[in-house]
Amino acid sequence: MKQYTGDVLIVDDAPDNLRVLSSLLTEKQYKVRSVVSGRLALTVAQEAQPDLILLDIKMPDLDGYQVCEYLKLNEATDDIPVIFLSALDAPIDKVRAFEVGGVDFITKPFHPEEVLVRIDTQLRLRKATQALQTINAELEERVRQRTIQLEQEISERRRVQEELLHRALHDDLTGLANRALLMKRLQVVLNRAQGQQTVSYAVLFLDCDRFKLVNDSLGHSVGDKLLVAIAGRIEACLPAGSTLARLGGDEFIALIERVTDNDSVLQIADYIQREVQLPFQLEQYEFSTSISIGIVAGHLRYQQAEHVLRDADTAMYQAKAAGKGRYHLFSAGLHHEVHDHFNLEIELKRALAANELRLRFQPIVDLSSGQLRGFEALLRWQHPERGLLAPRAFLSVAEASGVIELIDAWVLKTACRTLATWQLEALLSPPFTVSVNLSAMHFAEPSLIAQVDGLLDAHRVNGRFLGIEITEHSLMQQPTAAVQVLTQLQQRGIQISIDDFGTGYSSLSYLQ
Repeated sequence: MKQYTGDVLIVDDAPDNLRVLSSLLTEKQYKVRSVVSGRLALTVAQEAQPDLILLDIKMPDLDGYQVCEYLKLNEATDDIPVIFLSALDAPIDKVRAFEVGGVDFITKPFHPEEVLVRIDTQLRLRKATQALQTINAELEERVRQRTIQLEQEISERRRVQEELLHRALHDDLTGLANRALLMKRLQVVLNRAQGQQTVSYAVLFLDCDRFKLVNDSLGHSVGDKLLVAIAGRIEACLPAGSTLARLGGDEFIALIERVTDNDSVLQIADYIQREVQLPFQLEQYEFSTSISIGIVAGHLRYQQAEHVLRDADTAMYQAKAAGKGRYHLFSAGLHHEVHDHFNLEIELKRALAANELRLRFQPIVDLSSGQLRGFEALLRWQHPERGLLAPRAFLSVAEASGVIELIDAWVLKTACRTLATWQLEALLSPPFTVSVNLSAMHFAEPSLIAQVDGLLDAHRVNGRFLGIEITEHSLMQQPTAAVQVLTQLQQRGIQISIDDFGTGYSSLSYLQ
């Protein structure tokens, strides 16, 4: 009979995700069950009693949060650990996942090694808990049968419990506190801080910059050693009585229980960054790295530990956005900004589906002759409440969320459809062009050329009537890839314009 490492139920409505995860786990000798809906997941979990459930959040019938809540309400399934596996990455999504009973949260796109390590950790913890229950039952029977061995058996029981408790509250790799222990200590600090009029504690959310490069190039063994070394340096920078925890991956949380003011917290953050930037010597390798830090200086308004971590995480991403290797102090305005950003992202996706985007065609006139040379297609959003919006009101959110590729595709398609109409009406003659703007994030994508070819063929438009405007900055981000794309576009007769030239890389050598 085949021996399995564990029994895992995968719940995801995306067949590709099911196939990849099933193949990954099957190779590691897991018994795998797959379902595509929340309702099926509840039935299979009840009947099969898997050791662990990998659960997607966004599904058509019941979402992942609802499925987890039902599992925890059922005595037959309430102890099955649930790991959420989702593309949602906002702090509020992670907090919700833990509130409904999840034990872990993995963000898509996931790394196979991370998925395997987190599954193994939860299964080992579950097996340890079950082993403890078995040991307890055996000890109780032995007490009745062999009174003379009572003290020895009680001592063994305590030892096992203490070991399991330590493992349940500490990170296996670094020995630091884990999330569970951190949250307990943070909640105690929050309760103690109520009624105080000054800043009394601080939380630092620390994320290593470009750590993935180490794992990808040198392997996880070297990466793990580097994490241990980084943890040691951070811990050495913290005041006595502080708690340093590892959340997983390359993320750490520092809880400083007693601080006097914001300046002292910023000095600690600066000290940590300077120490971490010093080279690390591991085996035959020397590493230089940096760390981004989000800071929350505690005060009266925090009552729940999850909210502190959420805001510290938000501040950390602001630090990364500012150039990495920096720190950022959270403010109430930042929370509102993130909330507005999230809402605008949702509205943008709805706008695409609801056909709220518009193109306005601005004429391009040759001033020497007064002749119309073409049009520039300008993007606008006909917002149902805010009216007609220019790109500056939403473009940064579109680029940050990845929606920009869908918008660029819509602009290209609409422009080509318009060109086809004008072509049929015999309104076009060289050098007449319709120019569209492309995002820097989309320009170097390998699929761009195929997308343009498909649109030109579908609408039977000659490429010489189409112009593409790109910013100088987008050219300089990936100059080699940009040249390849430019060459292929020019081969199709498409005109290229460089926008904002001279505002960034103004050297003519870059232009060449």
